[in-house]
Amino acid sequence: MMAARSGQAIAARSALARGDIDATQRLAATLVSENPGDAEGHFLLGVAESSIGRVHAGIQHLGRAVELDPQGEYRAQLAKLFTLVRQDGDAAAVLQDAEHALPADALSRDTMGCVYARLGDHPAALGHFSAAVRLEPGNRQFRYNQAVTLNFLGRTEEAEAALEALIALAPDDARAHHLLSSLRKQSAGHNHVERLAKVHSTTGDGRGRLLLGYALAKELEDLGRPEEALERLCAVNAEHRRTLRYEFARDAATFDAIEASWPSIATAPADDAPRDAPIFIIGMPRTGTTLVDRILSSHPGVESAGELQAMPLAVKKAAGTHTPTVLDPETIATAAASDMGAIGRDFLQRASHHRRAPGRRFIDKFPGNFHYAGFIARALPAASIVCLRRHPMDTVLSNFRNLFAVNSRYYDYSYDLLEIAAYYIRFDRLMALWREVLPGRVIELRYEDLVADQEAQSRRLLAHCGLEWADECLSFHTNDAPVSTPSAAQVRRPIYRDAVARWKRHEQVLEPVRRFFERSGISID
Repeated sequence: MMAARSGQAIAARSALARGDIDATQRLAATLVSENPGDAEGHFLLGVAESSIGRVHAGIQHLGRAVELDPQGEYRAQLAKLFTLVRQDGDAAAVLQDAEHALPADALSRDTMGCVYARLGDHPAALGHFSAAVRLEPGNRQFRYNQAVTLNFLGRTEEAEAALEALIALAPDDARAHHLLSSLRKQSAGHNHVERLAKVHSTTGDGRGRLLLGYALAKELEDLGRPEEALERLCAVNAEHRRTLRYEFARDAATFDAIEASWPSIATAPADDAPRDAPIFIIGMPRTGTTLVDRILSSHPGVESAGELQAMPLAVKKAAGTHTPTVLDPETIATAAASDMGAIGRDFLQRASHHRRAPGRRFIDKFPGNFHYAGFIARALPAASIVCLRRHPMDTVLSNFRNLFAVNSRYYDYSYDLLEIAAYYIRFDRLMALWREVLPGRVIELRYEDLVADQEAQSRRLLAHCGLEWADECLSFHTNDAPVSTPSAAQVRRPIYRDAVARWKRHEQVLEPVRRFFERSGISID
C-alpha cells in the first residue's frame, strides 16, 4: 500500500513539474483521501488548488502539510499564498519559521526571496535569490530576481554583471535588457544601443518589443539623441496602446466617485481613530516622490516602508465590495460611509509588516494614494500628507517615458500623450478639492522648487511633517536604504536639474498636449 502511495506521490510531482495541474490535483486528492495524514499529498493538492485560483483552499492544504511535516519547501509555498491574499503578517511568520529549516531546492529558495521582496525586506530576499542561482544557474527567472534585488540595494556593478550573465544565457531576454539599460546613465563608450536595436528588430513578442523599445529609447536619450529617443518611444507606445481595451472614461468615473463621496467621508464616523502619524507621499508618478521619500527617510527619526498598498486594501476591506479591482467607483462610494477609525487601524496593521524600525515614524510613498487623501485625513488625523507637483508638460512626458507595471490596468492611461494629459487634468482637479476641504493637511511641493533650492524646500517639508531639522536630509544620496522604484539610479545622485523643462526639447511633438491643456485651463507658463 505504501509503495503504491509513494508511486502516486511521484506521479503527482511529475505532473506538477510538467504543468499538468488537472493530473496533479487528481493524484494528490487520491493521496489525501486514502491517508488524511499524508503531508506530501496535502502539499501537492494545495499547490494545485492555488494554481487554478482557489487560493484559500490551497492555504488550508498547505497549512495542513506544514502541520504534518514543517519542512522548508512547504513553508515557502504557504508564505507565497499568504501574500496572494494580502495576509502579510502570516507570510512573515511562516518565513521566519522556514529560516530554521531551509529548503534544499532552488525553486523554494527563490519563492522565499519573492516573499521577502513583497514584504519590502530586500536584504533578506537577496540571500535566497543568490542561493537559487547557485543551485540552478541555468534558470533565467532566478537570475533576473537576483539582479533586480542587487539593483534595489544599490549594488549596481553586481547587478550589471548578473544581467550580462543572464543575457549570455538568453540573448533575447527583454526584461534583462530593459533593466540593464536603467542601471546607470549610458555613455558613448559604454552603451547597448546596437545590441538593443538588433534584438528589438527580431523580437515578435508584444511585451518583449515594449520592454526593448523603452530600453532603446532610454539609452538614445542618454547618448544625447532625444528626438530619436522620443520617436522610438512614440512608435512602441502606439503599438502597445493598440492592444489595450482602455477608455479614459473608466478613470474619469473613478475620479467622479471620489469627488462625489467626499461629503460622506467627511461625516462618516471615525471612532477611536489612531493617533499614529505616518507620512504619505502622493502625486502623479514620476514627479519626484522617490526623491522626497529619500530626503525624509534620511532623517534619523523616519524610515521608509516603500510603496504600500495598505490604504487601498484597507478601504477595499471596509467597502466589502467584490469588484475585480481594488479601486473603482463602487468601492469608493461604499467605503465612504464606513468607520474611518477602523480603516486607520487596518492600514497600520497592514503597514506594520513592512516596517523595520518601529520606533520611528514611517513613510508610505505610494503615489496613487492621492485618490485616498480624504480617507487618510479622516482615518489618521495625525498623518502628514505631502503631494509632489511637477510642471504639467513634464509630468505628461515623464509618464510617457516610464514603463509602469505592464499588467496593471491602473497605468493604461500612460501610453498615449493626450490620455496622460486628460488624467493629469483630473488629478489637478482632485488636488484642488483636497486643497479646499482639507486646508493645511496637504503640502504641495513643486519638484522644480525643490531642485532650485533643496535646503529651503526641505526645511518646509520637514516643518509640515512636524520634524526637527536634520542635516542628513541634505545628503539624501548617501542613504543606503533599498530603492525599489524606477528612480533607483537617480536618487543615488545629488540633486540635478537635467529633468527640469525637459518637455521644451520636444515642443513640436507635445504641441497637441499644450493646446489640450490650454483649452482645459491648465497653465503651462
